[in-house]
Amino acid sequence: MDDILLLEAIERYLHGDMEAAERDYFENLRKNTPEIDQMVVEHGMFLHQMDIYALHRNLRASLQASHAKLLERGDINEGGELTTKGKVIQLWNKYKRVTAIAASVGGVIALVISGLAIYFSPVVNGNQIEQLSKAIEVIKKNQQYQGNLINEVKSKIPENARLISGGSGFLIDPKGYIITNAHVLKGSGAVVVNSKGQEFNAIIAHIDTDRDLAIIKINDQEYTPQKSLPYTIRKNSSELGEEIFTLGYPRNDIVYGEGYLSARTGYNSDSLTYQVQISANPGNSGGPVFNSNGEVIGILSTRQAEAEGVAFAVKSKNIYRMVDELKATDTNVAKIKLPTRSTLKGVNRKQQITRLEESVFYVKAFKK
Repeated sequence: MDDILLLEAIERYLHGDMEAAERDYFENLRKNTPEIDQMVVEHGMFLHQMDIYALHRNLRASLQASHAKLLERGDINEGGELTTKGKVIQLWNKYKRVTAIAASVGGVIALVISGLAIYFSPVVNGNQIEQLSKAIEVIKKNQQYQGNLINEVKSKIPENARLISGGSGFLIDPKGYIITNAHVLKGSGAVVVNSKGQEFNAIIAHIDTDRDLAIIKINDQEYTPQKSLPYTIRKNSSELGEEIFTLGYPRNDIVYGEGYLSARTGYNSDSLTYQVQISANPGNSGGPVFNSNGEVIGILSTRQAEAEGVAFAVKSKNIYRMVDELKATDTNVAKIKLPTRSTLKGVNRKQQITRLEESVFYVKAFKK
């Protein structure tokens, strides 16, 4: 496809001007051609920045017009100062109540404009990526109806503890070893909740901030270990366009999402991660990314702030590297036996999800 025609097609796609059949064709082309997918993301960001520039230009023109009008009426001089002090005092006495109200409204407007400026202005590299851990405010809101989810069983979070963050995690050993993202565990302890709403005490076994991975161990007599895990963890790299799906806890109950692998590297060509095209929300951090054969190919961790549906996952081979390094120094981690066989190959998606749900957990981090 000619570059100019392709850009025209991308603009019509982003503006919603395509007919349904053409849009379906283009989305399929985008899915199977990572280069075109990347062009769509980059062009969307470019158009967004152009809109911001137009907004700033129009605002500046409006301010200049207002300034010229005030000069023409003689309300201000060239220095921007009011021309008559006595007139100001008279106006103040007459309209001070209205002025106070206007000032209050103006303050609110200023705050709104400041907020919009912060939201829409270009951000530094560090803020272009958003972690997908769940904020404490969201956890507290979810806690309001958590009792119904766990059959009115009292939470195992210590009474004097303060919830810090939350996310997802999944078993890498049926004995209760769970992997998640390091940034999910911002506190000193954790509890985990399974898909049936059962809550278990857990201990933080290891945190690897360089890889953004962490291991927690269920330490609860009420936990019954599974005989085996239905999935395996992929050692090799995955291919562009490979279909993927996730399970995680952006809300209190488990949520399914699907997409595809859109780049072999992550943000700024980060070799530790993949770029995936999938809907991801706070709470998805630490969730497994599966391929159609039921193999874990990554751990969902972050998303790009200004590009819809662009997320990043730590490559699964980093799990092997971390565990191997730990086995040399930590006798507890030496007990971990990563799954080596998937029983999900050839199984339809609904059955795959049914078998996987029990192995994916809602992780809540707290601080005493």
